[in-house]
Amino acid sequence: MLVIRDYLKKMRGQGKSPPRTTFCDMFWSWFGSFLGIATVGYLNYSILAKTDALLLIGSFGASAVLIFGAISGPLSQPRNLIGGHFISALVGVTMLQMFSGTLWLAAALAVSTSILLMHLTRTLHPPGGATALIAVIGSSKIHALGYMYALVPVTAGASVMLIIALIVNNIPANRQYPKFWL
Repeated sequence: MLVIRDYLKKMRGQGKSPPRTTFCDMFWSWFGSFLGIATVGYLNYSILAKTDALLLIGSFGASAVLIFGAISGPLSQPRNLIGGHFISALVGVTMLQMFSGTLWLAAALAVSTSILLMHLTRTLHPPGGATALIAVIGSSKIHALGYMYALVPVTAGASVMLIIALIVNNIPANRQYPKFWL
């Protein structure tokens, strides 16, 4: 019984919530995320629409939160953004190809294996888990891309967002992005 009580105590949490973000940081987070998603979305729905190519995927929404809203965190840095998405896309496509008859298994293996490989390569980026999952549960258009999914939309779209993050996050004097590259 003591072991269970000690185990459950761990779930109480410790410490306090972080301090409230300044209005200035909120504005730049909003502006950067708007510009990043708008740019990728514009390319997706106007220029690339004629080619039937895809550039905008759901996991980029979560990446925007990190690279514009939590710019100092290790999971938000360029290495993690690009590497985490790329590795996860490759893993997701591989798991879909290996286990296409059992999608629940492909989905679970895609996410868990991408987390493992992101840890091993020091590129942990939480939206990468969604990128791996999208490769498995995405539309037939995504499935048809095969390993090209890792390049376009994943790496190309993440790169566009990175360029926007580099520009916008360094406009105000009190913000600096990135903290590290490698």
